[in-house]
Amino acid sequence: MEFIDLIQKRYSVRDYVSLPVEADKLQQILQAAQLAPTAANRQPVRVIVIQTAGREAELQRIYGAEWFVKAPLVLCVCGVRDEAWVRKHDGKCYVDVDAAIVMDHIILMATALGLGTCWIAAFNPDAAREVLGLPEEVEPILFTPLGYPADQPRPKNRKALAALVKYDRW
Repeated sequence: MEFIDLIQKRYSVRDYVSLPVEADKLQQILQAAQLAPTAANRQPVRVIVIQTAGREAELQRIYGAEWFVKAPLVLCVCGVRDEAWVRKHDGKCYVDVDAAIVMDHIILMATALGLGTCWIAAFNPDAAREVLGLPEEVEPILFTPLGYPADQPRPKNRKALAALVKYDRW
């Protein structure tokens, strides 16, 4: 599949079938996460793979949508701020950027393998910390269900390219 086809095919899946995710596909997705570029190659991220079966109620404390726990797996991308690269000129910490790149690799590899995902940032971080037993220095940054889609993509509504791109100066 051409890359442009892959990014056009990806969509936010909000319904999943109950088929398990094959171990080899999960491994490929985790390897894609491992290969994601991070600032100064610090790799200040961790990916938690969570089986949803039997944990639906506690996982819904993190994010309440019913479809969140319909997939057989949920992945959480966490950041370790103390391991992240920091820009010296203004102190900007890149852990969130690194986590976003890792999640993007995860969702694109999942799409390439016929699996569905949905990027979730609107979760309860306190519940996530408690449910996942995160130490203080580890921050939950993003979640996605991971499974086979039971829905169909909706049309993508995007701004015009001219509204997003500037050349040479603002």
